[in-house]
Parts: sequence; structure tokens; C-alpha cells
Amino acid sequence: MTALLSFWPLFRRQIGRLGLTLLLSVLTLAAGVALLWVSGWFLTAAALTTAGVSFNLFGPSSLIRGLSLVRILSRYGEKLIGHDATLRLLSTLRSWLFGRLFPRVPLAGRDLRHGDLVSRLTADVDTLDTVFLTAFGPLLTAALIGAGMAAGLFMLLPAAGPIYAATLILALIGVPALLLWLSRRIGAELVEASAALRILTLDRIDGHADLVAFGAMAESDRDFEAATRRLARARRGLGRAGTLAALAVQALAGMALIGTLWCGITALRHGEIDGPLLVGLLLAVLASFEATAMLVRSVGKFGAAATAAQRVRAIAQMRPAITDPKRPVALKQGDLAFNQVTFGFDPARPVLRELSLNLLSGERVAITGESGSGKSTLLALALRLHDPQVGSIEIGSTDIRTVSQADLHAHVALLSQNAPVFLGTLRDNLLIGRAEANDAELWSALEAARIADFVRALPDGLDAFVGEAGRTLSAGQARRLCLARVLLSPAAVLVFDEPTAGLDRETELDFLGDLAAATRGRSVILATHAQIPPGAVDKVYELADGRLSSRPSMRG
Repeated sequence: MTALLSFWPLFRRQIGRLGLTLLLSVLTLAAGVALLWVSGWFLTAAALTTAGVSFNLFGPSSLIRGLSLVRILSRYGEKLIGHDATLRLLSTLRSWLFGRLFPRVPLAGRDLRHGDLVSRLTADVDTLDTVFLTAFGPLLTAALIGAGMAAGLFMLLPAAGPIYAATLILALIGVPALLLWLSRRIGAELVEASAALRILTLDRIDGHADLVAFGAMAESDRDFEAATRRLARARRGLGRAGTLAALAVQALAGMALIGTLWCGITALRHGEIDGPLLVGLLLAVLASFEATAMLVRSVGKFGAAATAAQRVRAIAQMRPAITDPKRPVALKQGDLAFNQVTFGFDPARPVLRELSLNLLSGERVAITGESGSGKSTLLALALRLHDPQVGSIEIGSTDIRTVSQADLHAHVALLSQNAPVFLGTLRDNLLIGRAEANDAELWSALEAARIADFVRALPDGLDAFVGEAGRTLSAGQARRLCLARVLLSPAAVLVFDEPTAGLDRETELDFLGDLAAATRGRSVILATHAQIPPGAVDKVYELADGRLSSRPSMRG
């Protein structure tokens, strides 16, 4: 519960809308209680009167119609404002979480699988953003309606007041507390089982071809069925606990009704109350317990919400792998140097060993080597996505650990093999490289990346919609668009991580052949498996056993 309460500052931003939702919820239930009260009184009084012609039918019937209208309008307003507040809260939660997650990326070395991360960013956040509507709101509504009904009984039928209050307290506190105690473990199991099933689902989708090729589908099916059964058991357990709690609330409602009837009959015999009022009170007592029934359905959500809060807070509180120095120094232009760098995700098994490299300003070098040799790791170190265990990396004789990450990333830009094309227009994608770039600068970058002619041929030009993941572009066009985005960056050092992966040989040669002209005046590190065409780079190094060795470059 502590984890759940830690999100209060985020909920407080929507306190106005949530408070109005609560008010409308109370008004809806109060109108329902009053409606039954008046209806019971009206029908009984009309039946008992001996002067039907003189009985006022219009006043009570108008009141019934008015209460019905109030109930309809308040229910509509509650749903409208409540869901608006929930959607706003969802946006706040996601912004808060992503804002804390970005400084913690990459999550290398953390015990957090991709599927589990997806589950926390989606299902767990969704559980949190609805917790007011499904848990806190019904609890407060039931308490307010119950308190109002108890006050009415104490005034109109004092003998029934203690009975109603006792049953109400048990329904509002006793039963939910027991259900919360029972559902906390089940709710936690439900969240964990749901997350496990999502992880398996993502693994089966991503690895389907390999599972089929290696004949592992049967074992995967068994794991999937086991995860499904685990989730089903958790849901059944939560359902059983909720059913028993609902049964207990209905029993308490029956006790309150019988107690009120018993006291009411006694009061009726003594002339302290009349028949129509007694019937109205009985129906109102039943209606007031509707709120407690809603509460029982909601309390089961607390266990899942508490677990979801713990899981979301856990990734938000991860210690960032890389942090800015307390007093960052200014980064100056200059050579990029790796000085006796040793690094490994497992320090006992370093990927790079005493590696040294000096990249002069404006120089272009290629790093070749087998998969897993550490090429991508070397580039990640240049971007300070990790820090070396031994040695240092300097730009202009300044250790990059002493500068701010924002300053470093303005100086070093990356084009990776998985560089994404984002949903939106070509202009939207380009402006990620430099938000203040004008059209002339956009076209200049497109020209340098040799994709300007293609863009000009599109009906909407820069405002052409590229679709999700750039599906309207060929692989080569998508890669050149990403290159243009990188070229828009003011970075003096450009690092390319397998930029031609997945391209056919002709497209690959064209891309690499254009790289020298496109990056003229900037320092370049190109990590690639590809055969490098003449003139693309100034030097070629091979990375093996964690160290670099020079290879002859092919100049044009």
C-alpha cells in the first residue's frame, strides 16, 4: 500500500476532476436512495389513504421524476468527467514513468526482460490509472452514502440507527479488510501471472521461426499452457474471494433490513412512525447497501493495484547506469581518443581489453570484426551509454565523464542498424535531428543523403506521411532518411553501427559510397561487416580479442 500511496502527487494533479467525479457519484447514489425512499412512501401512502381523490399525486410523482432525472444526469456526468480524469491521469503516469525511464536506458545488466518491461509500461500503468474509479472512488462513495443513511435513521428511527451503523461498519470496513487481506496475495499473483503470460507471448512471436526450426514448439506450448493455467487459477481465486465478500455484504444488508423492520414495527405500534415512512426507510436501507456492494467489487482491485505500483516504482527507482557529474565542464572540439579502455558487461569477462584509438578531427575510420567482437560496445562507450571499467575516453583532451550527457550527445550522434522511422511525416522525422532546422537545411540534409529527388517526387514533399515504422519506404530509403536526420545534427562526431544491415549489396555499396561526401568535415566511426568501397574511409581497423589492429584502407 505504501507503493500505491507514493503515486499520490501524480493523482493530486487531477484532484479537481476526481473530486467532481466523487461528488457526482455520491449524488447518483443519493438520488437512487431518495428515489426508493419517496417511491416506497408514495405507493404505501396512496394505498393506505381512504380519501384517494384528495390525495396529492402530483407532488410525489414530480419528485420521483425529478430524482430519476438527477440520477441519470449525474451518472452521465460521473462517467464523462471520471473517464476524462482517468485519461489525463494515464497521460501523467506515462509521462512521469518515461521521464524516469529514459535516464536509466540502457537497462543492461538489470533483471528485466523485454516482455516484462512492456508489461510494466502498459498493463501495470493501466491498472494504476483506473485505481480511483475502481477502488478509491467506490470506497469514499460508500462511506459518505452510508454515513448519510445512518444519520437519517438516527433522526427518524433512533432504535434502528445502531443496528444499521454496526452492519454498515462491518460492510464498509470488516468485509473489505478481510477481502483485501485475502486478495493482496491473489492480486499480486494475478499481476505476476499476467506479466509472465505476456513475456511468453512476445517470446513466441519474436522467436516463432526458431521454435519451429528447432522443433521446440511442443515445449513452448507446454510453458504457455502452464502460464495460462496459472493466470486462470489467480482469476478464479480472486473471483471466489469476491463472491464470498459479496455474500457477506448481502447477509449484512439483510440483517440491517430485518433490524430496521423490527424496530420500525415496534415504533409503528407506539405511533412513533407511520407506515409509509417505514416502507420508505426500508427501501432506502436496501438502496444504501448498493454502494457497499460496489465497494466489494472494487476492493479486489487493491491487491493488483498495489502490486502494479510496486512494479512500476521499481523501474522508476532504478539507479541510472550513467549520471551527470555534479559540476560538468564544457566540452571543446577536438580529437576523439580511447585510452587503454577495458570494458565488459561482466567485468570478469571484458569485451574490450586495453583498447586505444585516436580519431582525428574530420577523419573517417571503419571498425570491422566478427559478430560479438565488441564493435557496437565501442560505439556505445563513445556515446557514454556505459562507462569503461579501466581507461578513459576523451574529446579534445576532456574526459567525457566530466561533461554533461546533453553536451556530449550534441557533439556525438549515432546512426544504428535499427534506427527507427517514426510514425508521422518526413518533416517530423527529420526535425528529430535538429528541431529548429528550416526547410532549406532539411533539403540540404536530404541532398547529402541522396534522397532529395525521391522526396520531391512525392505529392506532399516534406509533409508526406511515411506510415508506422516507415512502411511506405523501401529499406534503402528508410536508411537514407535516418542518415539525413543524423546529418542535420550539429554533432562533430558521427558513429555508424552497421548502417547497411539488411540492405542488398547494390544498395549497400551506394550508401557507403555516398558516406564520404555526406559526412565531409566531420569525424566518423563506421562499425560494419560490409566490404568497404574505395574512398569511403581513411583508415580501417579490425577488432578482435578486445583490441584494434590496423588494416590497409582502400582509397579512391
